[in-house]
Amino acid sequence: MKKRRLMALSLAAVMALTTACSVQTRDSAQGTQAGGSGQAAAGNTSTAAGSADLTLLFMSSNEEAGNVVRDQLSKAGFNVKLNMQPDYSSYKSQIEAGNYDIQISGWTTVTGNPDYAVRALFITGGDSNDQPLSDPKVDELINKAATETPEDYVATYAELEKYMVEEQAYIIPLFQNTKSQGVYTKKVDPDSVRISKSRSMVWETIDFSDGSDPETETLITQQSGSAITSLDPIKGNDGTMNMLSTNMYVRLVNLTDDDQVVADGSLSYNYSIAEGNSDYYFILRDDINFARVEDGHAVDSGVKVAGEDVIFSLNRAKNKDSVPNHQTYSLHEHIADVQMVTDMAELEGTTVSGSDMTIREALENGLAAPIATLVDNKDSVDNAAGAYQVIKVTTTEPFPQVLNYLAHQSAGIVDSVVVEEVNSTYDVATYDVSKDICYGDQSTITEGSSYNNTLSCSGPYVAIKKNDYEITFERNPAYMPGTDNYPHIKNISVKFIADADSALSALRSGEIHVLYSVPEKSYDIVENDANLRLQTLPSNGVSYIRFNLLDGAQTTDATLRKAVSAAINQDELLAVFDGTRFPLYSTLSPMVDTGNTFTYTAGKSQELLNEYLSSKQ
Repeated sequence: MKKRRLMALSLAAVMALTTACSVQTRDSAQGTQAGGSGQAAAGNTSTAAGSADLTLLFMSSNEEAGNVVRDQLSKAGFNVKLNMQPDYSSYKSQIEAGNYDIQISGWTTVTGNPDYAVRALFITGGDSNDQPLSDPKVDELINKAATETPEDYVATYAELEKYMVEEQAYIIPLFQNTKSQGVYTKKVDPDSVRISKSRSMVWETIDFSDGSDPETETLITQQSGSAITSLDPIKGNDGTMNMLSTNMYVRLVNLTDDDQVVADGSLSYNYSIAEGNSDYYFILRDDINFARVEDGHAVDSGVKVAGEDVIFSLNRAKNKDSVPNHQTYSLHEHIADVQMVTDMAELEGTTVSGSDMTIREALENGLAAPIATLVDNKDSVDNAAGAYQVIKVTTTEPFPQVLNYLAHQSAGIVDSVVVEEVNSTYDVATYDVSKDICYGDQSTITEGSSYNNTLSCSGPYVAIKKNDYEITFERNPAYMPGTDNYPHIKNISVKFIADADSALSALRSGEIHVLYSVPEKSYDIVENDANLRLQTLPSNGVSYIRFNLLDGAQTTDATLRKAVSAAINQDELLAVFDGTRFPLYSTLSPMVDTGNTFTYTAGKSQELLNEYLSSKQ
């Protein structure tokens, strides 16, 4: 590892000497941040022959990549101004203001399926499409691939990404990331800590290694952001709340650590896809109740998590107007209908896709008691006596990837009664953030006068309270008791530590027990510490460049975008990261092997830049 790092540093030094400008320090980069209006930054044009001005936006966590990209662009003849922001919130503010020409962006396909890697980002109106990109051909190919099986969609996705990366240069691939975790083995059994390609950290499996009492001792982990978007699973899709929401709300299905869709640890005993790939059946378990907070502790509400709540949750998930600032609706727009099945004849008369087996036979597989009756209300459910609820999700068209979306945190099952009650105090159309309180607002669990914890959680943990330093959780006492899925540790604290080096120091001293995301530069430190274990695997997380496509921005010009793209030498970039990053072609690369590769040709960027500049004279 050390030899590879020395070689990478040597290469970086050579790059710095041969580029048009030297690598800036963090302070100097911050000193050149863009200011003014969006049009001022986006409207930069060449003022000197043979060059063009570009503002490059990125977060400080991407400073190393930002400097390499800056140097490569400078070498190609661009004048690059850096706009480095300290955190995600300020970075997003710069995007919304249009204060950039190009931005280094990150994306993790947390559902493990290729549709998620493109739909929200690039389809017209997608909830993460803030370039904003609108291209009928992109929309057509995304929607076509969504209806296809893996055997067919590889070709469609190959065409899509080639069109986006080469023909139009809407994005520039940089690298695929490594996912990493650090475990303090003096306190925590590292074999109990899962690391998943897509799914966020799973808390319920974690156990102590030092004989600590899991009923009284607290497991301590960490995240960088203290400002949480929301604890309503559909109102956010970012690093401030993904891990929290994943552990607070159960879903109809889950992902394994290698992205296979399973019923294990979910609200379903089994699921099945009907012939035609448009109807999806789920048989629900009856051993989960909602956890609520009373007198500062998690309590069993006595209210079963059931089919009524599934229908309510998925209908609001797919409805853009169900809540203010809905951030995940596009993930669920293929859901046409969600209903309870009460006719046994439907299960017996419908076959599993590609099989002669009936849906009833598939759903009954492995059940302790076969289906004796189907019920449509939670009060009548009694699995031991054979009384079950079965949910059918129908999609707008054949769409097998819907299962991956149902495993996403935004498909978490909420308490229909509590959520309706809390959200009945305001109107979505006239929502006022300064006075209206939504279900899951962080203010409701923040210590002080605003504290009014109305959370009702279906998952293994419920958030108790939050301050500037941490957010605390307690185990849901009614989450699959008596099974392997019942959470081992009762109390969990998530510390807010923004600085990566400080977080690593806290792990090494035992102040925190699990560090979610270890900086690559610190892998050697963790590997050589007898009290720590480093867990890594190639992730679904990628870094890539996006362009400002707002009206009036200079980067709406395809020739200029291609000139920028042609300046990026991915091999040089990967060498700097000491084998911890991997080649990339698009956001699809971790899921689909299309055979496309991103190549660098010396001199091509300058040719395209000259073509662009000539067109502006």
